[in-house]
Amino acid sequence: MLEELKKKVYEANMLLPKYGLVTFTWGNVSGIDREKGLFVIKPSGVPYGDLKPEDMVVMDLSGKKVEGRYNPSTDTPTHTYLYNHFSEIGGIVHTHSPHATAYAQAGLDIECMGTTHADYFYGPVPCVRNLTKEEIAEDYEGNTGKSIVEEFERRNISHVYVPGCVCKNHGPFTWGTDPGNAVYNAKVLEEVAKMNIYTKILNPAAAPTPDYMVDKHFERKHGPNAYYGQKA
Repeated sequence: MLEELKKKVYEANMLLPKYGLVTFTWGNVSGIDREKGLFVIKPSGVPYGDLKPEDMVVMDLSGKKVEGRYNPSTDTPTHTYLYNHFSEIGGIVHTHSPHATAYAQAGLDIECMGTTHADYFYGPVPCVRNLTKEEIAEDYEGNTGKSIVEEFERRNISHVYVPGCVCKNHGPFTWGTDPGNAVYNAKVLEEVAKMNIYTKILNPAAAPTPDYMVDKHFERKHGPNAYYGQKA
């Protein structure tokens, strides 16, 4: 079942150690087939070197396992909630990449300090609040997804234009059009977080990028008159 999607999700998961986004088993990637209402996700706690495409776990959008010999990632309820509420996304990534996680632990948004950020995230990447003790006891992973959606709605942030966040005291989540694109966004997020930390070390008073420059860089890649790259 969903053998092609399993292969894509497997390959996307294998990019996490390749790009230095995970240590040990600290991360996961999923991808969804919207027509079938099913998604595929990495199994829980299996070392990346031991994974094979057939090890990926198939889930439905109610959180029920449909196929797979392993238990799915413990973050599966977060992925499930995001797929149910962010209808445009086709893949999700969670890591504990160090620089983005530093922002999560500091409880800070990742501000747009330069054009690298502006090319991919249209404005600050939000830091989502801590869950309450009751929310953690009730449904930790599910409520993590709920808190992400609520933060984007509360702050009127487009999850299409800002394809990621950091969860306070936890780590980053990113998403994209497919599993590979979600990993791409995870790597960009880690790199801009690292750049910001270095920037603030060099100049603690450094200001965010002016809005007009953010507009220019984001729209030349993603706007209706985008001109970055080659035309087919």
